[in-house]
Amino acid sequence: MPANDPALPDPLPLFPLQMVLFPGAVLWLKVFEARYLDLMSRTLREQQPFGVICLKQGREAGATTQPVELEEVGVLARLEEVDAEQAGILRVRCTGTQRFRRRAAPTMLDNGLWVCPVSVLPGDTARMPGPAMLPTVQALAGAIKTLAAQGRTPFAEPYRLDDAGWVANRWCELLPVPLSAKQKLMELDDPVIRLSLVDGFLRDKKVVIG
Repeated sequence: MPANDPALPDPLPLFPLQMVLFPGAVLWLKVFEARYLDLMSRTLREQQPFGVICLKQGREAGATTQPVELEEVGVLARLEEVDAEQAGILRVRCTGTQRFRRRAAPTMLDNGLWVCPVSVLPGDTARMPGPAMLPTVQALAGAIKTLAAQGRTPFAEPYRLDDAGWVANRWCELLPVPLSAKQKLMELDDPVIRLSLVDGFLRDKKVVIG
């Protein structure tokens, strides 16, 4: 999806969060502020994505006098499911799609919504995990099985365990590392390098042995 694609709003509406969204990730949001309720309504009506971007400084909700600082790179979110939990509150399910980079400083509209012109970044090239990564792939398969047994399904199917980028991204969602580290991993263009860094962390923590 190029930056001038008519399906991509310009400027792109942003949903800043204290988290890092990865391509292929499932994101659940509880929406109650007027600016984001309006955004969800427009997104649903126009079938356009919005941008999820990590907050480096500032609050997710409410008015604040604290300066807001956003990361340079975020991920487009596609709205998949909307449920009116109660009056004035929506519970929505989104999927992360493509990464984007801000082309300018974000601007706040009168209703408090942040918008910014962006350029969409290339997606990961499909690459098989190397033989040395097999224990990390198997460990993720085991984690998926364990979570499923607990009634939790944090990842959207199909499970692409033969795709280095997909495996790396799903591990990045699970790892207890600082947001700044997750952001750097998400920004890496090479999925094999991303998976290699994840593999090194898992071996350091003795999650993966062999």
